[in-house]
Amino acid sequence: MSYQTTFPDLFDTAPLAVQAELPLPTPVPATQKQIDYALSLAEKTKSKLPVGIIQDRARLSKWIDAHKPAPSAFNDYPSSKQVGFAERIARLKRTQVPPECFKDRGLMSRWIDGNKPR
Repeated sequence: MSYQTTFPDLFDTAPLAVQAELPLPTPVPATQKQIDYALSLAEKTKSKLPVGIIQDRARLSKWIDAHKPAPSAFNDYPSSKQVGFAERIARLKRTQVPPECFKDRGLMSRWIDGNKPR
């Protein structure tokens, strides 16, 4: 024997409640670091910051994203410090760093992690 509960008014439509007017959230002001970066971007791109954007962190962040320079093709290459550290490890282990590691930051990092002296 199975027992199945019933909910007689489960799917009845209730009258719509009148929604109270909720106040809009007050915007959070931008940080000084954001403001400084935005001003430097505006100077470099020779554009002006919109009026009142400094009082809203989210709006300023969107403006920064729209105006910051595109990433360079060299961002994926390992840094000079990574290359120097990898070459020191290779000298200690009397081996060579694989050539493909010089073209990818992630590969270089994994090679260093796998070969650094413990």
